[in-house]
Amino acid sequence: MLRTRLTERLKIAHPIISAPMGFAAGGKLAAAVTAAGGLGLIGGGYGEEKWLREQFAAAGNQRVGCGFITWSLKKQPQLLDIALDRAQGGIFLSFGDPKPFAPRIKQAGLPFICQIQTLADAAHAIDLGVDILVAQGTEAGGHGDRRATFTLVPEVADLIAARAPETLLCAAGGVADGRGLAAALALGADGVLVGTRFYASEEALVHPNLKAAAVSAGGDDTLRNKVVDIIRGFDIWPKRYDIRVLKSATTDRWFGKEDELRAAVGAEGPRYAEAAANGDAKTVSPIVGEAVGLIHDVASAESILQNMVRQAEEILKRKAPAWASG
Repeated sequence: MLRTRLTERLKIAHPIISAPMGFAAGGKLAAAVTAAGGLGLIGGGYGEEKWLREQFAAAGNQRVGCGFITWSLKKQPQLLDIALDRAQGGIFLSFGDPKPFAPRIKQAGLPFICQIQTLADAAHAIDLGVDILVAQGTEAGGHGDRRATFTLVPEVADLIAARAPETLLCAAGGVADGRGLAAALALGADGVLVGTRFYASEEALVHPNLKAAAVSAGGDDTLRNKVVDIIRGFDIWPKRYDIRVLKSATTDRWFGKEDELRAAVGAEGPRYAEAAANGDAKTVSPIVGEAVGLIHDVASAESILQNMVRQAEEILKRKAPAWASG
């Protein structure tokens, strides 16, 4: 078994946290990841209280956490009350300044997890007393910034070592199998946050057609863009963040024509929403990262987690003697 500071701190068997993917990471997925020995997170997304309560109910008695889009949570701070009451696994904040929420999370005594995209973000989170930093590279699916995982993670690891050695670090972006987990540990992380691989899980709240599209795609088929946010009515994101998705007829048509799309969104938005409800994978862009090219099936969360850990253990055992021999 892979024992790290993350497994010890969170009292979990494996150093894997599932990403709180908006609209995809519900209570069933979070509970399955926790039951398999990781830590599952419910994706609080843009803040639908009824949906959030339903997903905590779906998680049952499993110890799960909850993630929020920080700038959106600021508009509905009461949602944090629900999470603080139910998310014993931790509170995860990303995309915005976590400072307004830090005192309440710290006072509650729950693991405080903060996803960052730059070294400046990391330094700010350390100053707030965050327990676990998640260094997210641009390879990730969904929203993100511009730094790459392979260089951001060790740079943040060095910052932690110098300023806050008790702070833990997870890598995110491009981790979909045991190779990514082993690499993250070698780069100085204590564990990983995994999104895209769990998007293609049996438990994810994703239409089967969109899961199938993800499984059949490669990393070259993804695109960072603003189109998908505009057409879904989420053209309110801070400028620094865009979203990585699979290319589709929609992105083919509108990428580079964002101003035109904004003018036409009154008609285009409802059509896209209907296509999403029907699982029209030609029109709709599954929200996945570059690691989609490493995924070849839809599997249970338990199987995904177990295979990832098994492969990482084999890699680390096989490589360790060669590294040590000099």
